[in-house]
Amino acid sequence: MVFKNERTFFEMTKAKKVELFHKKYDEAVEKVKKTFSTHYPNYIDGKEVFSSDGEYEVITPINKSIVIGYCQKGTAEDAKRAIASAKERFYKWSRTPYQQRVKIFQKAAKIMSQKKFELAALMTFDNGKNRYEAIADVDEAIDFLNFYSYLMLKNKGFVNKMGKPFPNEDCTSVLKPYGVWAVISPFNFPLAITTGMSTGAMITGNTIVLKPASDTPLMAIKFYEIMREAGLPDGVMNLVVGSGSTVGEELISNPDIAGVVFTGSRSVGKRIFAKMTSDIVKPCITELGGKNPIIVTSKAKLNKAIEGVARSAFGFGGQKCSACSRLIVFEDIKEKFIEGLIQWTKEKVIVGDPTKKEIFMGPVINQKAYDDFVHYSDLAKKDGNIILGGNRCEENELRNGFFVEPTIVDNLPLNHEIIKTELFLPIMAVITVKNLEEALKIANDTEYGLTAGIFTENAKEREYFFDHIEAGVTYCNRTVGGSTGAMVNGQPFGGWKASSSTGKGAGGLYYLQQFMREQSQTIVK
Repeated sequence: MVFKNERTFFEMTKAKKVELFHKKYDEAVEKVKKTFSTHYPNYIDGKEVFSSDGEYEVITPINKSIVIGYCQKGTAEDAKRAIASAKERFYKWSRTPYQQRVKIFQKAAKIMSQKKFELAALMTFDNGKNRYEAIADVDEAIDFLNFYSYLMLKNKGFVNKMGKPFPNEDCTSVLKPYGVWAVISPFNFPLAITTGMSTGAMITGNTIVLKPASDTPLMAIKFYEIMREAGLPDGVMNLVVGSGSTVGEELISNPDIAGVVFTGSRSVGKRIFAKMTSDIVKPCITELGGKNPIIVTSKAKLNKAIEGVARSAFGFGGQKCSACSRLIVFEDIKEKFIEGLIQWTKEKVIVGDPTKKEIFMGPVINQKAYDDFVHYSDLAKKDGNIILGGNRCEENELRNGFFVEPTIVDNLPLNHEIIKTELFLPIMAVITVKNLEEALKIANDTEYGLTAGIFTENAKEREYFFDHIEAGVTYCNRTVGGSTGAMVNGQPFGGWKASSSTGKGAGGLYYLQQFMREQSQTIVK
């Protein structure tokens, strides 16, 4: 098997089929709208389950008066039943030959590829991504399915002959699955991250209970449906939509949970990690965000840097763990660079209904994010200087959604909350420095260490950056995303310091091993 990234928009552009891309997406939008009245169940042991607490309305952040579906208010009892189902099914699934497991995930990748435009259109309504970022999210999910299948085959199920300590000893190292994993996924990559974490657990022989973010449950449901269509046995994957205080709490507290994989906020991740290591130490794979810097030196090509910074800061409204929230720029080029950055943002970062092809930035995810934007904008106005944006978008059709302006703030103290805290909003702080040494000192002065970037044409500056930066995913001169846009099999996505509990990146060579434990087997002849 040879792995190849999906890259739908890139490949269709190269083949001069851009109009076909837009046509397929637009048709999918109309098709998806007809499904908005659907009532979705939870799934436990392959059966539809409806919660005793009823259901809730899933709204689109594009227009909070539009309900795009109805999902279950899962209970702790639902979670217990799902865990029990996963535990019962673990023995048979874990002993299914890895080649058979791989075939299911390869089939799922083909099914997902066939449905990619419909999935992307639904995602736009689910979390507000524009068509380009939504299709990229689907592509990444397909990549995870294919790449982790590739790794299982390449490593022959992670069974390796070892050395012979004594002539009559035949030694083998075998990686074996743990048992039942809780998979707790975020709103910002509701298909890609959900698929990646779930596939990592299941393809290695574990069974799972998946709890998606309450704001974006529909993509997890579609993933479940695809896995069932691909032939995944009942109970290997159980899906329980519900709140963190009920379903989430049961998942991290239940003694039958063997491990947790979580992507989300640092505060929640720390609590999960503490819970998972409070008694018997269990594996806990967490990705907990970042406060990501991009450094622009006086030896940078400014046009390249301007685009790379803007795309990283304002792609998906800054609601990425990898978003550039700190711009560190050399003082001798600052004025010219900021002038160009503001111009590029005004011209390119068009805010609006993300189903329209000209839109760069859709809404933020919910009312809390909408209110947080006002809070931090007010702080920026009080303690610094907003040089672009800072307001909600409340005119015409945007007034019914959670739309805000891309915002750049200058002259904040280095210890300011906006510079220190992960905001998950389209707010970027500008920091002025004299040299690269000062830039790296400030870049590393954060509890996080997820992504970082630099723009420079100087080889010594590039080497200094890579040698000194404290981050797991680093870029130099990347215009498509100066700190964002990691690709499966290209840029393993995992952080240092408070950004990760394991330091092993998703989409990389070492990710799958985290879901397994080693058994040394010795036969004496």
